[in-house]
Amino acid sequence: MFRFESPGAFYWIVLAGILWLVAVFMHKSTMRKLKHVFNASMLSQILMTFDYQKRKWKWFLQFLVLSLMAVALARPQLGQNQAVVRSEGFEIIFAVDVSESMMAEDLRPSRLDQAKLELAKLVDLMPGNKVGLIAFAGSSVLMSPLTNDMGAIKMYLDSLTPSLISNQGTNIESAIQHSMDVFERGGVTTDSGSKVTRVILVASDGEDHEENALKAVEAAVQKNIRVFSIAYGTEKGGTIPKRDNFGYLKGYKTDNKGQTIITQVKGDFLKQVAQKGKGSFYFSVFGGNHIQSLVDDFKDFEKSQFESTVVTDYEERFQIVLVIAFVLGLIELILGERKRSSPKWRGRYVDSSP
Repeated sequence: MFRFESPGAFYWIVLAGILWLVAVFMHKSTMRKLKHVFNASMLSQILMTFDYQKRKWKWFLQFLVLSLMAVALARPQLGQNQAVVRSEGFEIIFAVDVSESMMAEDLRPSRLDQAKLELAKLVDLMPGNKVGLIAFAGSSVLMSPLTNDMGAIKMYLDSLTPSLISNQGTNIESAIQHSMDVFERGGVTTDSGSKVTRVILVASDGEDHEENALKAVEAAVQKNIRVFSIAYGTEKGGTIPKRDNFGYLKGYKTDNKGQTIITQVKGDFLKQVAQKGKGSFYFSVFGGNHIQSLVDDFKDFEKSQFESTVVTDYEERFQIVLVIAFVLGLIELILGERKRSSPKWRGRYVDSSP
């Protein structure tokens, strides 16, 4: 089976044809100017060594080389192999805190930005799994259902901001319950003979937590869902900046008494969440190895087969076309525009006296 992977590249052949026409036009324009400046006898002497046929051959070779390069860009393929690719892994939902306290800058550039960078790195370190994304504050919202498309997950991670949820707070209970619903609706169907490992990873500063959060974690464990947590922030805490639409700092968030709010991480509570959820707790620190430690924790999980896909691999043949183009290009460079032999110009020795 012969095919082209990128047939749109053939449009470059049209451009090569246009360049050929431009070269012909410029040649004719130059000749008209020369005829206007020199008389026929003088012009014939000037062009005595010039071979127009060779120039036309050079134009043709240039067009042919560009056309062959366009064919190579179209990626001609001949022959194919088919293989069955099985996707195996576990299901994990990132529950990311997007409350205003996550904008504190005791972690640079902010707690939320640090969480997004680390979770994107985690996605790259654990391919083959199904990942979902939930943003939460005073309530929660599903950003992405469980998917194998890691590019989409990273895109949704990058879009997380406090403006996604108007109801502020840090309602971890809502995030846990929402995650369980997502597993039920979009996860792998399980029966008595199959089992899939499911994980909820809570990324938060743990501030303003609800008392029912631990009960929600216990309910998740009863459904064979493990809960891990990462704390973002410092014990010293930080202020919450207020910025305009252009990102310029206008001040810092204050309470009802006009005092600047200092938000501190509640690592002890997030540690309880992980302990109740039969998972691990990590404190995010700059340059730490907590993300790699998470990956190591996940390596021991039981893997499930999500789906089998038949992948067709076509054999590329563009190399042959490029070799031909390279050889023709060398010929074009070597081919000159002068005649091999031409009569000597003796006009300067002719006696022009009367």
